[in-house]
Amino acid sequence: MYRISVNNGLRHQDVAQWNALENFDIKVGQVLRLTAPGSNTAAPVIRPTATTSTSTSTSTSTSTSTNIGSTAVKSYPKALKLPYSESASKSLAQQSEGTASVAGSIAASKPAPAVPQVSKTTPPPAKVVASEPGKQVVEASSKQTAPVNSTIGWIWPTEGKVVRKFSDQNKGLDIAGNMGQAIIAAGDGKVVYSGSGLKGYGKLIIIKHDKVFLSAYAHNSELLVKEGQSIKKGQKIATMGNSDSDQVKLHFEIREYGKPVNPDKYLAY
Repeated sequence: MYRISVNNGLRHQDVAQWNALENFDIKVGQVLRLTAPGSNTAAPVIRPTATTSTSTSTSTSTSTSTNIGSTAVKSYPKALKLPYSESASKSLAQQSEGTASVAGSIAASKPAPAVPQVSKTTPPPAKVVASEPGKQVVEASSKQTAPVNSTIGWIWPTEGKVVRKFSDQNKGLDIAGNMGQAIIAAGDGKVVYSGSGLKGYGKLIIIKHDKVFLSAYAHNSELLVKEGQSIKKGQKIATMGNSDSDQVKLHFEIREYGKPVNPDKYLAY
């Protein structure tokens, strides 16, 4: 629940309320509503298939409509269970937004919109601090703009040595530093998560910058901002620590449409 919510820039408490989940428990195949109920968007009606078990078919048909052949649509169900298939998995996001419809089969979701394009600029050289061989060091105070197309204008979230790069095993950059040093927002945005409920991240802050990008700041010592708070680029949001970590560091992630991307693409050295 936590990961699904923060990856979509939402509060997990809201998602739980919209789906009537008392204990934040979700199951494989369950479809979650990611918008508040009562919107003008028509809710989908999911038809049970012949391969679905009796108990599943009964609960699904009861939660949708007793008249499958009619065009009438009742209120959005609390949760939907579908038999697994590749086409069904592709349509989950669209159904959870309440925009999908089912007429004998499940339609594939539309591709994500393109990132807004802006003209490229040549960033000024970043300030470099003495470093060990093979270790890159940058100053957050240099506040460089992104080297690739982006409307955020990313800056480094702290000073220190980049001790671990982005990889399949590490979804961001690990920047080592001193206990209590400043962690700053890499761009303007709104805090969508501030807490320690995500295992492996310690005290974590997640900022939603726009409909495309999120940034995450993990293993902090102290969190200085709250959920729902608007943040300016360069604003101090936390202090560096070692919560849920074996060393004092910042784990920094950038997520594009919820998917982790290499911060090196957006941060200037």
